[in-house]
Amino acid sequence: MGVRDVLYSLYERKLRLELGRGPAERPRHVALMLDGNRRWARGEGYADVNDGHRAGAAKIADLLEWCEEAGVEVVTLWLLSTDNLNRPAEELEPLLEIITGVVDDLTGPATRWRLRIVGALELLPSEMAHQLSAAAARTVGRTGLELNIAVGYGGRQEIADAVRKLLLQHAESGTSIEELAEVLDVDHIAAHLYTSGQPDPDLVIRTSGEQRLSGFLMWQSVHSEFYFCEAYWPAFRRVDFLRALRDYAARHRRFGS
Repeated sequence: MGVRDVLYSLYERKLRLELGRGPAERPRHVALMLDGNRRWARGEGYADVNDGHRAGAAKIADLLEWCEEAGVEVVTLWLLSTDNLNRPAEELEPLLEIITGVVDDLTGPATRWRLRIVGALELLPSEMAHQLSAAAARTVGRTGLELNIAVGYGGRQEIADAVRKLLLQHAESGTSIEELAEVLDVDHIAAHLYTSGQPDPDLVIRTSGEQRLSGFLMWQSVHSEFYFCEAYWPAFRRVDFLRALRDYAARHRRFGS
């Protein structure tokens, strides 16, 4: 073990000790924007930028282990936006293949996580949508943390889908628009979001240094704490995650008050 590895190990231990002192608040739900894969690949000298996506995909299982160790109950990972679906086929097809592969790996027989696909599956190629749904079905009844994989996801799309489902549900029961308008509130819409039944994210992390949400969990993140990390996602380390938890624990959450 080199000097750098020793220092890294000592610093990680220090962070763990800091988080272990006192009643530091831990997030129940952590959402992450796994950004910077392509830039990492270019910086590392890879000819194929998809190698960045592959390296990032290989990092996900480690992240889930870190989350479980920290007592996190729900994790949401944004892997593919609706905007990404407009990329040229030569860029999009390898990315879709990588995402399908990592979802299969995360739902294999040796894993324990419960998977939910959050996104507009109808916008994805039909074979991919089928594979993702089948992977989620394999995890029903598991007792590990809940893992949301956001694929074909857009915040505006999610809200539009929620309103559409709400209108169709009430139309089927014979409710008029006027009657619905009388009772409609935020809880009615929230019940039809992709993440319905789950707590809203306490902490949203974005890697790569970008400081914007880009529509990620627009509805659910209204009271979330945000943490922006300079590291590209494939280079994201346990100490980066622990720093985010330390920063979160030090904040006084006001929930809009």
